[in-house]
Amino acid sequence: MKTIDNFNFKNQRALIRVDFNVPLNTTFEITDATRINAALPTLKKILNDGGSAVLMSHLGRPKEGYEEKFSLKHLVKPLKEKLGVEVLFADDCVGEKAFELSASLKPNQVLLLENLRFYKEETAGVDSFAAKLAKHGDIYINDAFGTAHRAHASTTIVAKYFPQTKCFGYVMAQEIENINKVLKNGKKPITAILGGAKVSGKILIIEKLMPKVDNLIIGGGMAYTFIKALGGSIGASLVEEDRVETAKEIIARAKQTGVNLLIPIDTIVASKFDNDADKKACDIYQIPEEWLGLDIGEKTIKNYQEVIASSQTILWNGPMGVFEFSNFEYGTKKIAEALVEATKNGVFTLVGGGDSVAAVNKYNMANDVSYVSTGGGAMLEYLEGKELPGIAAINT
Repeated sequence: MKTIDNFNFKNQRALIRVDFNVPLNTTFEITDATRINAALPTLKKILNDGGSAVLMSHLGRPKEGYEEKFSLKHLVKPLKEKLGVEVLFADDCVGEKAFELSASLKPNQVLLLENLRFYKEETAGVDSFAAKLAKHGDIYINDAFGTAHRAHASTTIVAKYFPQTKCFGYVMAQEIENINKVLKNGKKPITAILGGAKVSGKILIIEKLMPKVDNLIIGGGMAYTFIKALGGSIGASLVEEDRVETAKEIIARAKQTGVNLLIPIDTIVASKFDNDADKKACDIYQIPEEWLGLDIGEKTIKNYQEVIASSQTILWNGPMGVFEFSNFEYGTKKIAEALVEATKNGVFTLVGGGDSVAAVNKYNMANDVSYVSTGGGAMLEYLEGKELPGIAAINT
């Protein structure tokens, strides 16, 4: 794997695809700087070598050209504060001014280009647009794992203009390395914890992980489809009727292959989908009509904690319930705590997928697990065994 450690950036302009798709509030202040912070080691390596950096990213999903709320100009000041160097800004990623700025960059300077997605050519992967972007640098670095599954101009097409001078940044390298710790060389017993709303979104991951894991823990809304498959009464809980047969197949396959499949045995149910709804604990196979399951129960938590404590490698993707509701977050929080405890005991713990990452951030536990993936969709596709265009473009 070719990374920035293979290059000396002295007097070189590094064109870096970063993932600065960060949330902003109504006054354009960053509310979660995780992705920017993740990119800092890559940027510092280039600047410390005596090189300069041209940064390109998207922000949000603008529909027709420029939109104030999606402008990357809002990131200039916080980026300058974090890096401690001057950060220039080009208000058009392929405009004349942008090329003037990138051509005259001096060592230790940083140039941030305007939002790539103000041009439809970016997401369409237009070659001529990628060729223009390529003019901004001498070496191309892809450090945006969150968009590695998209064959966009800046993530994939541009790499062909740097046949000998392209590499991964530290974020990309670490993402690949850490996911491979689960997929390819995880220490046994290996446990995958899969939650979230739907079985349909996790089928390919389950198929990919089944031959590799010893334990497969199911939680979240998808659990009720499994309970339905096992003949349980799930009341008004979320269910994918068209995936009940799929759930049955997964249960059968786990038995055949000797995978310990753990499905909740009790649940916290609510009278309606509301934080302030009436709630009670019950057997997950006997949920009353009109009630819906929104969290895992105490007995299930205890079962899951025991398996987590006896594991050596753990992947967590998806919450155990509606953790956004304070009255139904207990199960998710207890699983997060169990991962932190396992990490302290030397277990490798990987957390990935938007909601799981949001959960560990909510409980201030992101620094207490082994690795938190910055890429939601990209990580899922990598786990599914798909070749990600952004990775393939560097490796070919």
